[in-house]
Amino acid sequence: MENLPQKVRSKKLSTKVDLTAMVSVSFLLIIFFMVTIELAKPKAIDLTLPEKWNDDGVIRCGMGISDRIITVLLDENNKIILYSGLLGYESESPKEIKYGKNGIRHELFIRNKNIQEYSAKLGKQNRGAIVIIKPSKKCNYKNLVDILDEMAIAKIDTYTIVNDFTPEESKLLAAR
Repeated sequence: MENLPQKVRSKKLSTKVDLTAMVSVSFLLIIFFMVTIELAKPKAIDLTLPEKWNDDGVIRCGMGISDRIITVLLDENNKIILYSGLLGYESESPKEIKYGKNGIRHELFIRNKNIQEYSAKLGKQNRGAIVIIKPSKKCNYKNLVDILDEMAIAKIDTYTIVNDFTPEESKLLAAR
């Protein structure tokens, strides 16, 4: 028989695919999305505001609420001025106080305890102090965070941050 040309068979290549790079890219994507989701979650401090609000945004004080109000004025150089009630009608004169365990924390704790005991005698349970925090333009951010920490430590649930100063409060800060 004659030599017939033989059919040339093509060499079969391996169909094996290396997925190492694909696995590492997918893990990087998973980590990226987990981090971005965690960073996108809102971080905020819970605030409980006074219960008496009107449509115009002004606090309307009913009977006994003005007895629960404590105003904290924050100024430069770690200065804190504290008074109870409404300025001009307060039961005791405003006093300057320091940060710390024996300063503002002790004062807030005692006043809140007295207000809760007084409210309990009137038959209204769980009615503590309403603290109005007023940072001045000269107050630094650290002082504001410190006073919010003091609210949590003294277990004061109802507080708000207001940046409006009455003329009397501005005079009080300027005088001290």
